[in-house]
Amino acid sequence: MKDLAKEFFTPEMVSKLITTVIGLAFFWLVYMGVSILVKRVASKKLKPNIVKSINKILKFCFYVLVVFYILRLFNIDLTALLGAAGIAGVAIGFAAQTSFSNIISGFFIIAEHALKVGDYITVEDVSGTVDSIDMLSVKIKTPENQMVRIPNETILKTNLHNTSFYPTRRLPVSVLVSYDTNLQQALDVVSCVPEKCSFVLADPPPVLTCDGFGEMGVNLTLNVWINSGDLFAAKNQVFVAVKQSLDEAGIQIPFSQISLRAKN
Repeated sequence: MKDLAKEFFTPEMVSKLITTVIGLAFFWLVYMGVSILVKRVASKKLKPNIVKSINKILKFCFYVLVVFYILRLFNIDLTALLGAAGIAGVAIGFAAQTSFSNIISGFFIIAEHALKVGDYITVEDVSGTVDSIDMLSVKIKTPENQMVRIPNETILKTNLHNTSFYPTRRLPVSVLVSYDTNLQQALDVVSCVPEKCSFVLADPPPVLTCDGFGEMGVNLTLNVWINSGDLFAAKNQVFVAVKQSLDEAGIQIPFSQISLRAKN
């Protein structure tokens, strides 16, 4: 055992081990310094998800430099190693083409600022709140409390609807009144609804329009503006106010009816 230790811990090997420790400590100090500097500078100008991605890239570069440093220090032929890695890389590249595409798409998504954690988005037929923006995919939580993983490439190639991107949004409310109703009276009654709703914003002002004549009555549309985060509460409040206002004015909302006749 002692002879084996003497053969291994030669002066040259001990020197390499000490050099390795010093080199690793140097790389670690540089990595920590750059990481702290990036956090302080980037966090003031960039969003948290972008800062997080930059830190991941820095950590990856640190590990790569450490591996190459150790290999060179112990006289390991990097040319042969890189050649073997290149052959393996070609084989793996075909299998991992989708992954690389998602990684590249992830950088575009982060740089574009089209979404962030907490936004409510719709991609194709899936809607939910963004939980995380990762290198390969975006994970969202649906209103049914289900996690859906959407590949970054899909988001980049598909129309993305971000309900939370702007602080306010328009809420259209359709109202149907009977042909027997005095249309001007109906317009006056519905136009007063926004004043009764605390979630409706005064600016931009609400707009009420006649949208046409339907099979059962006249179609009216009340467009109001609300804060994006108040969507569900504002929707309930406006619909309740519309129904109460029409009831108080004696205006009926038409509905389909079926007449039954008994024949002896």
